[in-house]
Parts: sequence; structure tokens; C-alpha cells
Amino acid sequence: MAAESMNANGTPADARSRLRPLAIAYLAVFALLVLAGIAIAIFGNSRSGEPVVRLQISEGLLGAKPAKLHTQAQAAAATTPQIPATIVQPIYAGTALVADPALIETTDNGPLPRIGADGRTPLQAYAVPVSDATKPRIAIVISGLGISAKATAAALAKLPPQVTLAFAPYAADVQTWVTQARHQGHEVLLEVPMEPFDFPDSDPGPHTLRSGVAEDANTERLVWALTRFTGYTGVTNLLGGRLLSDSDSLEPVLTYLARRGLLFFDNGAATHSAAPDVATRAGVAFAQATLTIDSIQTAMEIDHELSELETQARANGSASGSGFIYPVTIDRVAQWAQGLSGRGFVLVPASAIVTPKK
Repeated sequence: MAAESMNANGTPADARSRLRPLAIAYLAVFALLVLAGIAIAIFGNSRSGEPVVRLQISEGLLGAKPAKLHTQAQAAAATTPQIPATIVQPIYAGTALVADPALIETTDNGPLPRIGADGRTPLQAYAVPVSDATKPRIAIVISGLGISAKATAAALAKLPPQVTLAFAPYAADVQTWVTQARHQGHEVLLEVPMEPFDFPDSDPGPHTLRSGVAEDANTERLVWALTRFTGYTGVTNLLGGRLLSDSDSLEPVLTYLARRGLLFFDNGAATHSAAPDVATRAGVAFAQATLTIDSIQTAMEIDHELSELETQARANGSASGSGFIYPVTIDRVAQWAQGLSGRGFVLVPASAIVTPKK
């Protein structure tokens, strides 16, 4: 009987049956640990901040990996002069002026543009001159630069220098990109975040100028934006449908810009913008896009809108369009601009079509 309860190795059969589930449990725990290690390697440790995969997906939507973005930013920094915290002499990128101490008020926030003692304005100092004044003029302002390194680099590589580039104020290295844009001959605008109708569902970011708030609050937010970088001729709106339709809130903003010697370019996105009337009262140099060229982001529709700009310019002597830094927009504008002179038009910066301040 005893022999029947022993296995071939001399281990009691009932002991063997008790050890088998324990061995299986150990194997299961080991397998779970291995799987957990693999998951952490792929998805990142949830206790250590942002998962690695989230950054890769986010940048992937922009078409570049983090390492590539870093390389592009380094390349841009290596080819353009850096702006010091305190500007004591004029700074140029090639032949283009980027910062002039005579046109800068030093503040705790950063360099704030101002009108010089001799009456010279940032609009005059940073504007790109136009050589051909005989042909109908067309201005194109492309916004959204300075956030995606890949998209900004593509715009700088493909767009002709006569296209005006508008930079958002949020990126830490925005001055590097602005300086590179000036070096390549572009005129530059600053995008100031303004309240849209569906705020906060659509949120242009921190320091947004708001409708219905105290004038001092909006001025403080505006000053923050104006001190993010140097070398721009003026301001354009980042969203802003609600603010642009509110004359009472908009007028102090445009008056402040006029006193700083800057232009205001209304990108035309607000259907009921009060900016044209308010700009006249505020005495600010002003221009408004007559259409948005990429409301529908297809090559066919963008080409149609660019053709419509030519029709408007032929009829009125000038026209202006606004667009975003979509790849299809950059490609179509670059292609369209190549034959523009042959069709009897001249591509000009935004400063060349402004209504002079009163």
C-alpha cells in the first residue's frame, strides 16, 4: 500500500498534488512581471510624468519625431543671431533689422515696441520695401508659425519672401524662428490671442484678450504678447470673433497698438468684425484680409481662392488673403506665387496694403 502512494522519485503522491498549483502560481506571477516590464518599456511609466508614447503620437501628428524637431531647432539657432535680454545696439539678420534699441522699451516682461524719439515706428523699421508699385498688389499672410518646428521649417523653406508670416507667442524658441524668417526676407506679424465666440471650447491659450473685461486687464495681456519677440511690424488676431465684434473692448486694444507704432491686420475670420470702423477711430494703421484662402483645405479650393484674389486686385488695385500653416496651403501658395508676376500682379507684404493711420 505504501508503494502505491509513492511516485517514481520517491515523493508522496499527495505532496506532489499540493506542489503543482503552487508551481503554476509562481509561473503566473513571473509571466505578469515580464509583461509589466514590456508594457512599461513601450508605454512609459505612469508614475514618471507624460508617457513616452504620448509624445511620439503628438509629434507624429505634426509629421516629425522629437529628435528631428530638436535637430531642426538647433540648425535654426546656429544660423541666426540670438537676441540678448537687454538690447543696446541694432541687431540684424543678414540685412534685415530684427531689433533696434531706439524702438524698444525695456520691461520686466521683455522688449516692448515703441515709437522712437525721432518719430520712427516699428512698422516703418521692420517693413519689407516694395520695388514695383505699378502692378496690382496682393498680400498673403500665413499664420500659425512658431509652434510646430517641422511646419515652420517647411514654410520658411517653401514660401517666397514676399509672403508675410504671423507667429504665435507661445513657443520658447519663437525668436529664433522669427529671426530666421527676417533673414530670409519675410515681414513678420505677431498673433495675439483673442476671445472667440465659443470660448472656452475654442481657447487661443493663456493671456487671451477678452470681451467685457476691464481695459487694464486686456492691456496687461496684450503687453505680455507684445514682449515675446522682436522684429514685427504689427499684430494680427489669433481667433478673436467675439472680441473683434465688440467695439468697446476692441478700441482700447487698437489705440494701444497705434501708440506703439504698430499695424493691425484683421485676418478676416470674424464674420462681423468691427475692426475697420474701430481702426479709423483709434488711428491705427490697418489692413483686413478680403478672404481666407484655405477655409476648405484642398488644392482645388485654395487655387480657386487665390484666383479670386487676383480678380479682386485687378478690380481694386490691391487684395489680401489669409491662411494657416497647413502643408497644402504652403504648397499651393508657393506654386501660385511663381507665375504671379507674369500674370500682371506683385506679391507684397502686409505693410504695403495698410490704410495709413490718421
